[in-house]
Amino acid sequence: MLRKVKFTDASAITDIYNRYIAETTISFETECLTEKDMMERICDISEKYPYFVWEENGKPVGYCYAHPWKERAAYSRTLETTIYIDNTWQRRGIGHRLMKALIDECRIKGYHALIACVTGDNEASIKMHESLGFSKVSCFKEVGYKHGQILDVVDLELLL
Repeated sequence: MLRKVKFTDASAITDIYNRYIAETTISFETECLTEKDMMERICDISEKYPYFVWEENGKPVGYCYAHPWKERAAYSRTLETTIYIDNTWQRRGIGHRLMKALIDECRIKGYHALIACVTGDNEASIKMHESLGFSKVSCFKEVGYKHGQILDVVDLELLL
């Protein structure tokens, strides 16, 4: 079930995200977050921008949100998107439904463009974004290093 994030989701969201930090190159963060850290992020982001959760059996299994792409005022109509799905719930269409809701809400709020910054080897995320109308607009070669791998970053853009 799709719904807006609640502060009580912090624990589940922390668990989902920390697996990506510890075990994958999908997030470029290298230190796991505390529940308090995540609560602060949820508060800061959801106060101003769309933030959605997908819930199954009363527990969040995925989440997505939009946040400023850059700090300068001229970028104020462009947001960056973020999405994470619990690994046991992937490939069930949850990511697609979450992102569709996020895109729709950003349109309603009058934003003009969405940017998704994706690790270059994350083909599943790239394909999902492309299926929603995002287009690759850049590839930064070898800009990340995590778990012994040098990583590219692909930017995808959707004009609303």
